[in-house]
Amino acid sequence: MAPALSILDLATVGPGEDPGQGLQHCVELAQTAERLGFSRVWYAEHHNFASIASSATSVLIAHVAAHTRHIRLGSAGVMLPNHSPLVIAEQFGTLAHLHPGRIDLGLGRAPGTDQRTLRALRRDPMAAERFPQDVQELQAFLGEESLIPGVRATPGQGTHVPLYILGSSTFGAHLAAALGLPYGFASHFAPGALELAVSAYRERFEPSAQAAKPYVMAGVNVIAAPSQEEAEADHLTMMRQRVSLILGMGRRTFTDEEADAILASPEGYHVRQMATYSAVGTIGKVRAYLDAFTQQAQADELILALNSVSHEKRLQTLELVAQSYGLTPRA
Repeated sequence: MAPALSILDLATVGPGEDPGQGLQHCVELAQTAERLGFSRVWYAEHHNFASIASSATSVLIAHVAAHTRHIRLGSAGVMLPNHSPLVIAEQFGTLAHLHPGRIDLGLGRAPGTDQRTLRALRRDPMAAERFPQDVQELQAFLGEESLIPGVRATPGQGTHVPLYILGSSTFGAHLAAALGLPYGFASHFAPGALELAVSAYRERFEPSAQAAKPYVMAGVNVIAAPSQEEAEADHLTMMRQRVSLILGMGRRTFTDEEADAILASPEGYHVRQMATYSAVGTIGKVRAYLDAFTQQAQADELILALNSVSHEKRLQTLELVAQSYGLTPRA
C-alpha cells in the first residue's frame, strides 16, 4: 500500500528574492499541492537563516490557510522550548477555530537556530529538558482539562489539535511512543538513527485517545525532472548552496569550485551526510527510490522536502510525483 504523501515547505528565499516572494511561493505551492491531492503541507520554525522565511510558523499557516480550501496545514515543527505551551495552544487553537479540521501541530525539541539567536529569543538554554512536560501541558490546554488550575487556553481549549512528535533520535521516538502520538523522523537532514528510532517507536507505542496504533512519518529529499541530467544538476546546485548555508553560516558565499572542493573533502562530510536520503532523477527513478525508502523507514507517510533550487522546479517535482502515485486531484 502506498504511503500518504505530504510536503515540507521551508518558505525558501531564493537568490535575488526577498522574504515576501518566498512567502508568496508558499501560497502557490500549497494551492498546487491541494489541487494535486497531497495530504498536507507543513512549515518549519527556523531563525536567523536568510534563505528561510518560515520563522513565524503560525502566522504563515494562517495566511496559507486563508488562500486554500481543503489541504491540512501545520508545523514541522514548532520548536517548543522557544515558546510557552499556553501561547502555542492559543495560537493553534485560534487556527483550529478559523480553519476547522485542517490544522496540525508538530513539535520539536531543538531550538531551530544557533546559540546566539537562542539568546536573542530570550529562552532558557535548559528549556529543552522540560520538553516532555511541556508537550503534556500543551496537550492539556488543547483538551478539556488544563494541568494548571485556573488557566485555560482561549482559543484552544477543546479544539484537540492533533499533536505530532518530531525528532532525529530515539529520545523523540520514546516520547511519542509513551504519549501515544504520531512520530515524524527528520531523515531528510539527520538520517543517522532512522531505523533504530522507528523500531523503538513501534515497539514501545502505547495507544492513546489521539492514536490507536503507531503512525510513522519520514522525511525524504526529492528532486524530480524530465531528465536525469536536469535533476542531478539541480541537486548539485542545492548541495553547493548548503555549503554556503551551513559552513558559511549564510554569511559567506562560496564559488562553485570552492563548494565542490569542500563537498569532496572531510569538512564537507556533514553536508553530504545530510542528503543521504534523496530521490533525484526522472520520475521513474524517484518513484522506485521512494518505494524502497518507504519500506526501509516503515513509513505510513512520506514528508517530501522539495530541494529544487527554484520555485518552478519545486512545482515541477510536485506534478511529477502526483502523476506517478496517481493522486486524486481536487477541484
